[in-house]
Amino acid sequence: MKEPIFFSPIFQERIWGGQQLKTVFHYDIPQKPIGECWAISAHPNGQSIVRNGVYKGETLGSLWENHRELFGNLEGEKFPLLIKILDANDDLSVQVHPNDTYAKEYENGELGKTECWYIIDCDEEAELIFGHTAKTKAELVDMMDSGKWDHLLRRVKVKKGDFFFVPSGTIHALCKGTLILETQQNSDTTYRLYDYDRKDAQGNLRELHLEQSKDVVAVPHASQSLNFETLEKENAKVTKFVEGEYFTVYKWEINGEASFEQSYPFLLCSVIEGEGTLLKDGEKYPLHKGTHFLLPSGFNDFLLTGKLELITSHI
Repeated sequence: MKEPIFFSPIFQERIWGGQQLKTVFHYDIPQKPIGECWAISAHPNGQSIVRNGVYKGETLGSLWENHRELFGNLEGEKFPLLIKILDANDDLSVQVHPNDTYAKEYENGELGKTECWYIIDCDEEAELIFGHTAKTKAELVDMMDSGKWDHLLRRVKVKKGDFFFVPSGTIHALCKGTLILETQQNSDTTYRLYDYDRKDAQGNLRELHLEQSKDVVAVPHASQSLNFETLEKENAKVTKFVEGEYFTVYKWEINGEASFEQSYPFLLCSVIEGEGTLLKDGEKYPLHKGTHFLLPSGFNDFLLTGKLELITSHI
């Protein structure tokens, strides 16, 4: 019998983090600035642990290494995706990520990092830094070297329910008062361009990566127009946010009992609102806000019941 695989998340302290992972998702986290919940992760810097079934106690990384049949026998050295929830209690540093080619050469074989964000919640006046104004690489370098950040960086207003696709090479930053779910390549490589001259608890400025950033920033910034596809079915609404080289991401909204089929090598699922049940082969699996799980290859037909919102993804 195929079972859903549920994970215990890993929590990462960040200078910009807060306590919303406790107050909103009811995770048991320490009274520290916890900025990131690595919800489904096979990265060495934080491995999710299986909390149910025959693989209980194993990491996602060990499943990828030793039970590739769960993933449709996909090829690849590394599990491809990483799912996070980020609580930006303060502005994040302005950053950019490399592509696969650059990261492989300069970051010890790491993957590049293309990502996307779903805004779970945000303050009324919340915004993001997304893109830049430079027309040429020379103009970008000049504005960076001259500290003309207010002129270089593009700011975008955001609201609950917004979605952003962030290809490698895109200058970006979450700003204070945003809570997001991030779907990304399985990478932990970030280059900081600017950090508002903030100092850590020891009075030190955080490290910047200016030369690497100049290497990888895409110039000019490519504006994007995402065309969401929505499918209405009995007791459910499915919205496809993006379908690309690295991942396809959806939002599922369930109100009642809805049938689904898992026909991909694997499907990652995160409950961002509500509670309900997953029904499969006569077994019931409770779901609630903050639950993260993987449906393996060959899972096929199942039911979701209740009032639920999920972000799901596959490659």
